[in-house]
Amino acid sequence: KMWDVSSGELVRLFEGHSSYVLSVCVTSDGQWMISGSHDYTIRKWNIESGECVNVLKGHTHWVNSVSSHNNIVCSGSDDKNVRIWDSNA
Repeated sequence: KMWDVSSGELVRLFEGHSSYVLSVCVTSDGQWMISGSHDYTIRKWNIESGECVNVLKGHTHWVNSVSSHNNIVCSGSDDKNVRIWDSNA
């Protein structure tokens, strides 16, 4: 969920993960949000529309951390792996 911190009002929902979201980051251009989840997936979101534009699958356990630079996403998981992804692939 995206909230307006001044008014406390809900601005936008980001719906798609089937379990808890454990980590999020925003790209340096401010256009995209990356989320990692208890459902073993990473999602790339358009911040303006709230649309999920890509789902990255490959971890076999919870995704605990995500970071992003340009189109590269790094993720760390309870499957004891760090992965590097092209978020446009």
